[in-house]
Amino acid sequence: MRTKMILTVLMLISAVAAQANAGYIEAMQKAIDKVYKAETILEIQEAVNVLDRISNAEKGKWEPSYYAAFGYIMMATKEADVATKDKYLDQAKVYADRASAIQPNNDEIITLEGFISTIRVSVDPATRGQQYSGLAMQAFGKALALNPNNPRALGLMAQMQFGTARFFHASTGEACATARKAQAIFAVPPTGTDALAPVWGKGMVEGMVANCK
Repeated sequence: MRTKMILTVLMLISAVAAQANAGYIEAMQKAIDKVYKAETILEIQEAVNVLDRISNAEKGKWEPSYYAAFGYIMMATKEADVATKDKYLDQAKVYADRASAIQPNNDEIITLEGFISTIRVSVDPATRGQQYSGLAMQAFGKALALNPNNPRALGLMAQMQFGTARFFHASTGEACATARKAQAIFAVPPTGTDALAPVWGKGMVEGMVANCK
C-alpha cells in the first residue's frame, strides 16, 4: 500500500513537471517567434522583456538569456545612432554572459558572443576592426571546435572573412568557401528534438553566397 502511494505521488510530480515544462516551451516559442519576425526595435524590445521575465522565473534555463541577447543584437542592427547601438550590444553581452554562466562551453552561446563582436566591428571597421574582429574570430573558432557543423558559427565567420578580404582588397575565396559550407548544412533539415534550438542565420548565409557568384 505504501509503495503504491509513493508511486502515485511520483507520477503526480512527474505530470506536474511535464506540464510546467510544456508551458515554458510554449512561452519561449512565442517570444522567440516574435524576435524572429519583428520589424521594429519596439517589437523586439517587447519580446526581450518577456524573455527577461522568463529568465528570472527559470533561473536554470539558458535559452531565455540567449534569445534576449539575440534580440538586443537585432535591435543593434536596426539602430543608426552609434551610442545607442553600443548600448544594445552591451545589453546583449550581459545576457550572453548569463546564458554562458548557466551552460558553459555551449557552441551556440559562444557563437552569439562572436556575433556581438562582429556588430561592434561594423560600427567603425577602421578603428574597431583590430580589436573586435580578433575577438569575433576567436569565438567562432572556439564554437566550431565544439561543433564543426554549427552553420551560424560558419556563416558569421564567413562574414568576417569576407569583410576583412574586402577591406584589404584581397580574395574572398576563403570566405565564400566557408559560406557555402554553412549553406550546405542549413540545407539539411535538423534532426534534433530540441524545440528551442536556434535556427537563425540561413538568410544571411544565402545572401553571402549570392555575392560570391
